[in-house]
Amino acid sequence: MQLSPGDKAPAFTLTDDSGASVKLSDYRGSTVILYAYPAAMTPGCTKQACDFRDNLSVLQDAGYVVLGISPDAPEKLAKFREQDGLTFPLLSDPDKKVLTAYGAYGEKKLYGKVVTGVIRSTFVISPTGVIEQVFSNVKATGHVAKLMRDLGIAP
Repeated sequence: MQLSPGDKAPAFTLTDDSGASVKLSDYRGSTVILYAYPAAMTPGCTKQACDFRDNLSVLQDAGYVVLGISPDAPEKLAKFREQDGLTFPLLSDPDKKVLTAYGAYGEKKLYGKVVTGVIRSTFVISPTGVIEQVFSNVKATGHVAKLMRDLGIAP
């Protein structure tokens, strides 16, 4: 099921890359960019994460909080954070329940074949917990720049 602007963002409590428990409600009052990616330390996911890292201060100055989510274990996410100097929380969803609730897990095309997996997606969630924007099947390279343009944020 795909979320749409105006939908209530599914609540969640997940473990982050440091082993801490993180709830979406922890960010009530902030605009959240929740981006879903297939796997830590793969070329595309690394490129995307580094783009978020490199633009984080601009996003934060515009009032946004960035959270990454994948099915990776917290230990792998910690290694990803350390390896690439990532400066925002990476959330672990090993059973893919949150990814599924957001419509970021399911059938997708990969190299022309239909497979089941994480659908690279980004969700902008309002301070009151409502989906403002949904970007699905995004490309890893160039996504952050496009997202910033769509949000009216100049780098």
